[in-house]
Amino acid sequence: MKNDREFTVKLSDELLRRLYYIAEAEHRTPNNHIIYLLRQNIAYYERVHGKIRPEELRDIPVGPEDE
Repeated sequence: MKNDREFTVKLSDELLRRLYYIAEAEHRTPNNHIIYLLRQNIAYYERVHGKIRPEELRDIPVGPEDE
């Protein structure tokens, strides 16, 4: 994607190993598995709480240019 951002997450060794294990079992890279999990969580949230409207997202800073 053109507007992809990097995002750092601190994980314990055990959690990272579990992520790698599951990602491999699901035939995904660890990065793609995290993206998959995030999309699943967002879909769940929106089923429970309703769709997040684009105008609600516009003012959330995601980079230095937004601050």
